[in-house]
This record gives sequence, C-alpha cells and structure tokens, in this order.
Amino acid sequence: MDDDLQQLLINLKLKKILEILPDTLERAEEEGSSYTELLSRLLREEYQEREMRYLGHRIRRAQLTEPWTLESFPWDRQPGVKRAVIEELALLSFIERASNIVFIGETGTGKTGLSVGLLRKALERGKRGQFMKAQDLFDDMYASLADRSSRKLLNRLDKLDFLVLDEMGYLNLRPEQSNIFFKLMEERYGRKPTIITTNLRYEDWYGFLGQKEMVGALLDRLRHRCTTIEINGPSLRGPE
Repeated sequence: MDDDLQQLLINLKLKKILEILPDTLERAEEEGSSYTELLSRLLREEYQEREMRYLGHRIRRAQLTEPWTLESFPWDRQPGVKRAVIEELALLSFIERASNIVFIGETGTGKTGLSVGLLRKALERGKRGQFMKAQDLFDDMYASLADRSSRKLLNRLDKLDFLVLDEMGYLNLRPEQSNIFFKLMEERYGRKPTIITTNLRYEDWYGFLGQKEMVGALLDRLRHRCTTIEINGPSLRGPE
C-alpha cells in the first residue's frame, strides 16, 4: 500500500479497509476476483465494522445494566412466560404501532431480563432506546424541579424510540414527580412505545401515584395499545 492510498483511507476514516486491504488484495489476486467483487468485499467489511461500532455506541447510551439477551434467557426455568409471545414481540412491530408492554410479576421472575432483551433487539435494528430504573427516573424528575430543567428532561426522554422503566413499584413520590411522569407518558402516547416492569397490578397504581383522576387517565393511555404479560412463575435467582 502506497502512502497516498494509506493517507486517503485515513482521511476518509475507512479504518476497516485500511486494516484488511493488504490481505484482501492478496486474496483477490489468488482467486482472480473482479474489481467489482474486490470493491464489494472491502465495502461490506467496512460497513459491518461500522455498524458494530454504532451498535456499541447505542448500547452504551442505553445504559443497560444487565447482560441479558433473549437468546440467553433461561426459558426452561421460567414456565410462567410463553416464549412464542416474546419472540413475536422481538419482531418489533410494536415499535411502529407505538404499542406499550407491561411485565407484571414478583421479584426475580425475569421481567428485567425480558425487557432488556427486547431493548437490545431494538438497538440492533438501529433504534434509540434507554433503560432506566423507575427510582432513578423519579429522582431525576425531582432534581429537575430544583433547576427548572423538567422540560429538558422530558424532551430527551420523549425523543427515544424505546424507553424501558424497570421496577415500577411502591415508591415514595411527591405530587410534582407524579405530575412530570404523567406528562412524559402523555407525550409518548401514540408516538413511542414504553416497556414497564412492575410487581403491581394496575389497580394498585393508584396507591403509589395518587391523584385518582390522573392515574385513571394515565392507565387509559398506557393500556390503549399495550401487551400485558403477567409472569406467574418461580424466581430465577434461587438455587439452580
């Protein structure tokens, strides 16, 4: 490889082609590949390498706290989940429909793992998403009241193609936090899907969110387009 070609590849940020070009040229010469085949091979490798980098960036920004994937989920240990239902959701048509998903079940039954697995599928398809513990979300909402950045927080979350809120449960909330949460769900309604994992049935949401009328309106929107999956199975954290 001459210096001019090397510098061009550096300037164009074609890192993968720069790495594989000598070996690829040698292989093409041995196989008698056409110029078109050679170019296609180089560009395909560059594209795949770039897509992997972008995926890694999306995964880091999504703040995934668990290494779960749907392929690694212990289906045989959780009879309370119908695998066919999850695999249908993994086709991601619910994202285009802006349809929500709510996992209801006791601690350790795999709610977080399934939500993370679906989020990873979305990230692999180029979607922007984020995983958040519900407590962290409400803490951020409370902090935003102090510096008047609630609108900025809502705008950031509203732009996400896919939002996962994990462990929605009995939290000590101020009315202001509940109000911001209602606003978030209202703005995402009909536009962007949200996954919520919780150990609470819908009728119990009134207890921790308060404001009966607003909770009723929230649940109407949340459940309008929604797949609710109740996991009645054993904890996956027990002895194997």
